[in-house]
Amino acid sequence: MSVAKVTEIIASSKKSFEDAVNIGIKRACKNLEEVKGAWIKDQQVKVLSGKITEYRVTMLVTFVLTN
Repeated sequence: MSVAKVTEIIASSKKSFEDAVNIGIKRACKNLEEVKGAWIKDQQVKVLSGKITEYRVTMLVTFVLTN
């Protein structure tokens, strides 16, 4: 039997939302074992002088707890 846990991660990128997701998942996999998926909870942009300067995502990452 497996037990899963969910943790919230916020990641950002100057390129795109997709890049922010990739950065967040890469970091999660570096620190957590058995990452199985993620749900994008929120997306935001930072704007300066009328231009997007940063893309941010808040995601819920699911991972399986190991013995």
